[in-house]
Amino acid sequence: MERWLIRKATSKDTSTDITEASDDVNFEQPSTSSGNKGHDGHNAQTNQCDRPSKHRKYQEEFIQYGFTCCTVNDIHHPQCVLCFEVLAHESLKPAKMKRHLQTKHPDHAKKTIDFFQRKEKELQGQKQVITPKTTTPPEAQMASYAVAYLIAQKKKAHTIGEDLIKPAAVTMCRAMHGENVARDLDTIPLSNDTVRRRIHDIADDIRCQLIERVMNVRYALQVDESTDISNSAQLFIFIRYSFDGRLNEDMLFCSTLEGTCTGDAIFTELDSKLRAMGLPWDQCVGVCTDGAGAMLGKRKGLRGKILQVAPNVNFTHCIIHREALASKPLVPELNSVLETAIKIVNFVKSRPLNARLFATLCRDMGSDHEALLLHTEARWLSRGKVLTRLYQVRDEVRLFLLECGSTLSVHLCDSTWLAKLAYLARIYEKLNELNLSIQGPNTNILTMSNKVNAFNRKLELWAVRSEEGNVEMFPLLEEFVEENELHACLDNMRGAIATHLRSLFDHFKKYLTEETTLQQHDWIQQPFTATGSHLPSDLEDTLLELSSDRTLRMKFESTPLDKFWISVAEEYPGLSKTAMNVLTPFGSTYLCEVTFSALTYIKNKYRSRLSVEGDLRVAVSSIPPRLETMCSKKQAHSSH
Repeated sequence: MERWLIRKATSKDTSTDITEASDDVNFEQPSTSSGNKGHDGHNAQTNQCDRPSKHRKYQEEFIQYGFTCCTVNDIHHPQCVLCFEVLAHESLKPAKMKRHLQTKHPDHAKKTIDFFQRKEKELQGQKQVITPKTTTPPEAQMASYAVAYLIAQKKKAHTIGEDLIKPAAVTMCRAMHGENVARDLDTIPLSNDTVRRRIHDIADDIRCQLIERVMNVRYALQVDESTDISNSAQLFIFIRYSFDGRLNEDMLFCSTLEGTCTGDAIFTELDSKLRAMGLPWDQCVGVCTDGAGAMLGKRKGLRGKILQVAPNVNFTHCIIHREALASKPLVPELNSVLETAIKIVNFVKSRPLNARLFATLCRDMGSDHEALLLHTEARWLSRGKVLTRLYQVRDEVRLFLLECGSTLSVHLCDSTWLAKLAYLARIYEKLNELNLSIQGPNTNILTMSNKVNAFNRKLELWAVRSEEGNVEMFPLLEEFVEENELHACLDNMRGAIATHLRSLFDHFKKYLTEETTLQQHDWIQQPFTATGSHLPSDLEDTLLELSSDRTLRMKFESTPLDKFWISVAEEYPGLSKTAMNVLTPFGSTYLCEVTFSALTYIKNKYRSRLSVEGDLRVAVSSIPPRLETMCSKKQAHSSH
């Protein structure tokens, strides 16, 4: 009975049957059975799909319609020689090509065949010139890194390479050496993203070199934090270390603090970075910070946190900040002169119209200056520069205030007030000179303290001279008194001047007490004359041996202090280590302050979202990058 039942085959069974049948049955033989009809139909459909279809061919006479041939996958397509548009294969008909010419190029519809043939040759020439190029020459890659390094050093935006430097270089080479050299320069990749990647590569290379240098050597840190244009707290850490026979300074890292800027947060960030770089705390000999509570707090501040893990670290309060604090106090009689001078400056500078009119008046009177300077309390040199400029153009300011009808002109007509202004301008100018002398790189605590102590002794001597009526140390005041014959006025002022100088002396003693205790380190600056009585007995004996070496004496006279003590490390290791523990720590946060200025220039309102660490490291670092090594590890590509 089963052979009479009709079983419905599934698709799987059908496909299997067809496959099996294809192996056994020859489709070329005719068959009359009903089972083979399906196979014959399938074979016919397959042969119909495999049969090549007929395609239109391009003919040369189609050029009269402004079309040439463009082959895509072995199929001819019409391409317009005027707009270079490639049409579909179905448009390879005279009517459709003619309609394209008349609708899109009506001005050329009546052109001759010669015109279209000439356009066809131009199109073929352009196709030959355009050649795909995915890589750039190694020289172009090296030039790209070198230009990116210059851009970062000059603190410029990354887009300046593509917008200005490259077009300018190509234009100059084209004018000086021809198109071939200009074409070679045009292959240098200098896009915004390319320059950004190059700067990050250079910064990583400098950081790796720095870590290699400071590994297993004693170092000192300089710590400070500030807020940038985007209200992000930037923590700057600078490091001083011995390398290649001298002390070197460089930026260890710049990190953005999230949330609060407490001593705990600063220490956590600093500790994690040092551990990641492999720098142990027991190799740190000193940390210099400003006077903020988050830095110098003994319990919750950075100082207390560091002393818990490194009890032998020597902390230093920035001497420049302390000098600025000691310079601020004024006796009431002189403080009123300073406040009035600031009011006069603000009257002229706060209104643009007054500033322009004052500049015109100064030009007409032949003055050396055409503007006053605004006073800024946070700037170290502000008072001296503002008061000195006001004294230099006092006559011009007096005339301007009289023309404006301001009551402040009365002070500039008062000889006593002007004499006090001359004194303030000169004393703050001397304070600025002291401030500038203790700034700069590669300064140590000993030389800075020597300058502060010398100035403090001068203050004591100047106070005695002022009480006697001698103001030779203040040439502006002396000149003003002599020109206007104000000796009686000077007699009334000398008490206030002497009081102010003694006040400065007392404040310098208060804020800079540590500098007076550094006399025990005189043997470091004068190893051949000082006794070294504060040293242990074994080091004192070693110092006697060193002081008896005439060769080292001649070398000491012509060698910087840090280089000398590093050079004797092998022969006198104990003395060298003790001396370098004093010379290595920073005496001020000068490097951080300079980098803050660079930060405001690099990360401005036009680049507020910039990740600034890489650009800052390249801009302030003295370590040259290894450009050839970086280029050898990368494949040259064009900008993208």
